[in-house]
Order: sequence, then structure tokens, then C-alpha cells
Amino acid sequence: MKKLASTLPNMILSLGAVTIIAGSILGSVYTVTKEPIARQEAAQQQQAIADVAPSFDNNPESDKWETTIDGNTFTVYPAYKDGKLAGAAVKGSTMNGFAGEIVVMCGFEADGTVKDYRVLRQAETPGLGTKMEAWFRDPTGARSVIGKNPENTSFNVTKDSGGQIDGITAATISSRAFLETMRNAFEAFKSYKNSESSKK
Repeated sequence: MKKLASTLPNMILSLGAVTIIAGSILGSVYTVTKEPIARQEAAQQQQAIADVAPSFDNNPESDKWETTIDGNTFTVYPAYKDGKLAGAAVKGSTMNGFAGEIVVMCGFEADGTVKDYRVLRQAETPGLGTKMEAWFRDPTGARSVIGKNPENTSFNVTKDSGGQIDGITAATISSRAFLETMRNAFEAFKSYKNSESSKK
């Protein structure tokens, strides 16, 4: 017992030293990787905007506009061509995925028709919810949202009342979350257009 009592302070000191060293190493790794990760995310975002938005000659990131829908921030990156609004890329998210947050970059033509989309972040079930990147552009049945306008097409899964988009097989929650984000992104784009019209 006395021997344990005499070694206890040394054990505490050793554990404390290990904790401090481990913390320092983790802090250094974070500092070293923070900038490259931020650069990679910025490049991914720029590419996603270019991929989903109509052709533009402005800087959508400089002209970005934000709004909040259902507690989530939606960022509109307007695409202008020759001074005229050609459409936009809209980045939005939901926490209603099967595994939490889903972030999507949604591309719209000027009239609100979906041009394309990119799933930027998700942690859905592999082989099920993760299919959303390809599923909702697949022309099979009523899967695709490309070329459809949420103004006159119900962006809800067909198994829900009035829904007109086929959800991913065995991944209804993921499908609902994706389509919710698309609907809200469309509303954000409409709000942006209204705000611009009111300035004229």
C-alpha cells in the first residue's frame, strides 16, 4: 500500500506529461492540415458552382446572397451572363438525413428549372442513401430532378401524398432529405430573385 502511495504521484506526472505531449501533437497536426483542407474545400465549392450553374461571366462567390430556411443557411451564388441573370448555384443543407447532415449544391436555370446538382457532404448508408449523387439524375422512371421545376413538379417522394420523384430504393429518409434540400434551395433562389427585383 505504501509502495502504491509512493508511486502514485509519479504515475500522475507521467500521465500528465503524455496528455500534454499528445495534445501538442494533435494541435500541430490540426495547424498543419487546416489550411490545405480549407483550400481543398474552397476548390471543391468553386468546381461545384461551375458544374451546376448555367454559363456565367460574373464572380458568383463575390455576388453571393444568404437566407435562412427552416433554421438552415442557404447561399445563393447568382450566375449572370452579359448582365442578365442566367440562373444560380444554391448551397443548402438539412439535418434530416438518415445519418444527419446532407449538403447539396443545387443548380437552377433563370426560370427555376434544375440544371444539375452536386452532393457536397453526406454520411448516409453505403449502397443506399449514398446513391443520391447519381440516383436523382437517372432518367429511369421518375427518379431524375434534372430539367424539372419545383414550381410545377412536386419534389417529394412518390410514396408520399402528391410526390412526383421516385425515392432511392430502401432509402426513403435519405431521399426525403435530399428533396427537402432541393425544395428549400429553390425557395432561396426565388427569394433572391424577388430581392433583386425590388431593387429595380
